[in-house]
Amino acid sequence: MTAPAIPPPGQNPAAPGLRQAARDHVTQLRHGGGTYRSIAAAAALSPATVSTLATGRRRAHPATATAVLEVTGPALPRSRVDAGGTRLRLRALHVMGHGSARIARAAGAHPRTIRKLLRGDTTTISPRLRDAITAVYDAWWDKRAPARTSHERGAATAARKRAVTGDWCAAAALDDDQLDMPGYRPRQGWKPATGTGIAPDICLTARHHQTKKDT
Repeated sequence: MTAPAIPPPGQNPAAPGLRQAARDHVTQLRHGGGTYRSIAAAAALSPATVSTLATGRRRAHPATATAVLEVTGPALPRSRVDAGGTRLRLRALHVMGHGSARIARAAGAHPRTIRKLLRGDTTTISPRLRDAITAVYDAWWDKRAPARTSHERGAATAARKRAVTGDWCAAAALDDDQLDMPGYRPRQGWKPATGTGIAPDICLTARHHQTKKDT
């Protein structure tokens, strides 16, 4: 994210343009995953002050607007991030036969959380869960789900059917450079994919199940 230009010394700090620039910048930072609390911490302000500035309930002090304008996106701790890329990864894994339950076990998440992400019911996600699902995706994107037992075969078939019904895109057709950009949509829908082998099991010895607040 490019930091907005800060008005030079001598400009009227109470000018409407400065206040609007600060409000717009807060909106941009929040769209990038920031919160009033994280923006306030980065600007050495109170969350209430940032909220008041953003909503325009009263005129911002010039020092407040300037402090907010100096905050850059990379400096903010991310409490939530866009879930679009994670959703596409989960759907691509279904094309390869990896169902919600199998992905959930590998990522240390609850199956219900994975299903909500698949449906699009969840629009943001914690960085920790995003990273866990990305790690599973990186290991399995070109690997078929195992079919060692009747249960595994049934689960893989169900996952593939869901991918066909949803017209979900396989991993090979996703643009890795744009995958995590909010609003990205693949150009094609479902196509059969056989992969390059069988996906390995992922050991959870070092992971714990995600809690509700981690989703």
